[in-house]
Amino acid sequence: MPDQFPSNAGMARAAQEVAALAAQHADRAEQNRVLDPQVLRSVVNAGFARHFVPAEHGGNNGTFTELGAAVRTIGERCPATAWCASIAASLARMAAYLPAEGRKEIWQHGPDALVVGAISPRGKAKPEGDGWRLSGTWSYISAVDHSDWALVLGLVPGDSGPEPRLFALPRAAYRIEPTWSDIGMRATGSNTLIAEDVFVPEALSVPARNLHEGRAPGLDSRCHAVPLTAVNGLFFTLPILGAARGALRHWSEYAEEKIRAAAKAPGPGRSFYEETLARSSGEIDAAQLLLERVAAAADQGPEITPAETARNQRDCAFVADLLVGAVDRLFRASGTGGHSVHSPLQRFWRDVHSASGHVVLQFGPAATAYANRTLDVS
Repeated sequence: MPDQFPSNAGMARAAQEVAALAAQHADRAEQNRVLDPQVLRSVVNAGFARHFVPAEHGGNNGTFTELGAAVRTIGERCPATAWCASIAASLARMAAYLPAEGRKEIWQHGPDALVVGAISPRGKAKPEGDGWRLSGTWSYISAVDHSDWALVLGLVPGDSGPEPRLFALPRAAYRIEPTWSDIGMRATGSNTLIAEDVFVPEALSVPARNLHEGRAPGLDSRCHAVPLTAVNGLFFTLPILGAARGALRHWSEYAEEKIRAAAKAPGPGRSFYEETLARSSGEIDAAQLLLERVAAAADQGPEITPAETARNQRDCAFVADLLVGAVDRLFRASGTGGHSVHSPLQRFWRDVHSASGHVVLQFGPAATAYANRTLDVS
């Protein structure tokens, strides 16, 4: 299908170069379970780290629609690199919710600081002086080995019990343990971050509710006025979309040979490959259309409605299921050759399954949020 994401921005064009470089290093990155530093630098140079950085700090105040084309382009060649690029954009957007003084510290050397992190409440903090004393362990932090800063979530004492709070930590404040062992997305280097009794100034902390409500104090940029729930799933499904398109491309090359040989050798007939192609490509096209709508809704900024936010949650979770089904069909129809460890198809298949297992993309919670917003059952 035609690409509805605009490609007039430099990041979209640069993504093609990132994709080519990432493909060259993909096998070695899988073995090492971390992106090659050269590939990571190309991601940063392409503008992913600065995409959602506020303009006052040298960033682009970018759009979700533009990001969609760039991440998908990389995902077609290396889903793990696309995942890290998408995460870099997402975490920089979150960092923009910090107080102005904290934002200045993170981007004091320019808008290309690589921010990683997690918003699972795996830490605990208590107030101390003009800040907080934080300790915790956060697993599955993609690209953490290359990070300059990390955003992590910790629980702090509140009037009604523990309350979640976001903390920004400079690289010197945490250590990394190499714990990443997933069968897919191996090159993301999603290792464990550990902070032990770290003092975090007040300026490098913000209540998590600001992020969920889309309230970035002092900023009027549209990309920072969107609730997290409206866009969080998008950052994880875009690499899966790219991976599915990569799988389709590789499978199509295999199918062309099989169709040419169908009349001369035993095995599935031509119609088997034609139906597989039509069904899987149709599902992948449908997934892209849904994600384009998710991005367009998010680009409304403060005008996005609660109903659209719930629909975005539903669409991202639904897209993950749709793409898993499409790639599973291609994988099953690829024969033993496609299952070989030397085939790119099996890597796309593993990456799609690994990425779709992210907690944000589980359909049950998204369905509940959508039904609660859509149905009058009170």
